[in-house]
Amino acid sequence: MNEKIKKDFPFLKNKIIYLDNASTTQKPRQVIDSIKNFYENNCGNVHRGVYKISEEATRLYTLAHENVAKLINAKSWREIIFTKNTTESINLIAKSLKLKKGDEVILTEMEHHSNIVPWMMLKDVKIKYVPVDAEGKLEINKIKKLITKNTRVISCPHMSNFLGTINPVEKIGKIARDNDLIFIVDAAQSVPHKKVDVKKIGCDFLVFSSHKMCGPTGVGILYGKKEILENMEPFLGGGDMIESVDFDGFKTCEIPWKFEAGTPNISGAVGLSAAISYLQKVGLNKIWKHEQNLVKYTLHKMKDMNNVEIYGPKDYKERCGIISFNINGLDSESVAGIMDSINICVRSGHHCAMPMHKKLGIDSSVRISFYLYNTIKDVDIFIKKLKEIDGVLK
Repeated sequence: MNEKIKKDFPFLKNKIIYLDNASTTQKPRQVIDSIKNFYENNCGNVHRGVYKISEEATRLYTLAHENVAKLINAKSWREIIFTKNTTESINLIAKSLKLKKGDEVILTEMEHHSNIVPWMMLKDVKIKYVPVDAEGKLEINKIKKLITKNTRVISCPHMSNFLGTINPVEKIGKIARDNDLIFIVDAAQSVPHKKVDVKKIGCDFLVFSSHKMCGPTGVGILYGKKEILENMEPFLGGGDMIESVDFDGFKTCEIPWKFEAGTPNISGAVGLSAAISYLQKVGLNKIWKHEQNLVKYTLHKMKDMNNVEIYGPKDYKERCGIISFNINGLDSESVAGIMDSINICVRSGHHCAMPMHKKLGIDSSVRISFYLYNTIKDVDIFIKKLKEIDGVLK
């Protein structure tokens, strides 16, 4: 990666150093142009017309499903459902699995709220949590001890959006298969950054979001195995998810349309397709290697600062492009404000991971998160300011 990549991103033209990519990412001109072109030349509804514009809109929308399927190595594009975001995808799964009273779901202590609250809303379902050790790594040896005859689901993040921890999802998937359990992977922080293969992972469901991978907001992706999706109840009812309706009932359409009620975010799907093409052209392996180098470099620069406490694995090889930290004696919002004063965007707060923050005995933290357009120069400017803050507090 180099400075040339930045030129593809109009948002970065004002010399902003954007380090909040775990929250959302900036969009390259290729994605912006694809959405503009759709509205100027192909703006029609999908599955509703035989005129050329509608047929082209339908083709582009279906192509987006196909491109996602290829990206994650799904068996068929029909296993790809579009939602609003990762959060809605998990809600869809939780509601449509129709778990019964007394059923158990195993989560982890490092979950984003989006993979806790939907299960809590199933009031008769019991939740168990896989613990996280002092270094922020999952204690996978304790998963089997949590499994009982009532366990139905294991759900976990591929990569923690707070600790940066990379979880061994293939090993967890094997545990789930060995115990005939549904296995769900929250891949919101992994699919945008490296190659992810649902067949290798062995998951039943995998969820992520367009806006975290250079695509537009408003499009979430839910991958599910065909045989499971076909036996699940629809999440929403209305147009486009039905094959037929009469006064006595209805028959659902085939997947994925069975789970895509109403007019979808067509332009968002077109933008997602463009984002996938962009990332594949750059190379996901190159992006991952680039981010690992940035993390290694940044952790090395931060490790000797007197007042800085870093959370998550110490070894950069065990974490993704996310580093959360605190400066002793200064709240996270103040640090973020100081960084913003020199056009560095970082995240402050609990990052939708309040339980894990509480376990660590902290209210909030500062988070930086990298993407393909970040550079060593960006890091050096960030580190220089961080050292200034650290020096004042000595």
